[in-house]
Amino acid sequence: MKILVVDDSSTMRRIIKNTLNRIGHKDLLEAEDGLKGWEQIDANPDTEVLITDWNMPEMNGLELVKKVRADSRFEDMPIIMVTTEGGKAEVITALKAGVNNYIVKPFTPQVLKEKLEDVLG
Repeated sequence: MKILVVDDSSTMRRIIKNTLNRIGHKDLLEAEDGLKGWEQIDANPDTEVLITDWNMPEMNGLELVKKVRADSRFEDMPIIMVTTEGGKAEVITALKAGVNNYIVKPFTPQVLKEKLEDVLG
């Protein structure tokens, strides 16, 4: 299963990828902002899950989610937002934009595993 991790923090990308590796996901892509994330998805239409941060340069995570949802190829792709934005209004905004699940930083590997299992059914 191909998973794309988009976060402007290389440390956070590494933490998420290491966690995904430990739970058996080896086919991982990464990008440091929403624009590069979109380029990765567009170039790899077999990407099955998007895990994205909200606050990033170039194109933020919310803009990326909206762009992904607007493309019929990816309208059903599970999207998990991992962010420091933990307010109720932010969660609602993200869900309305098309996010399937939401993780507030900092988080444990167990939380990521559970949220991923949840969006994959």
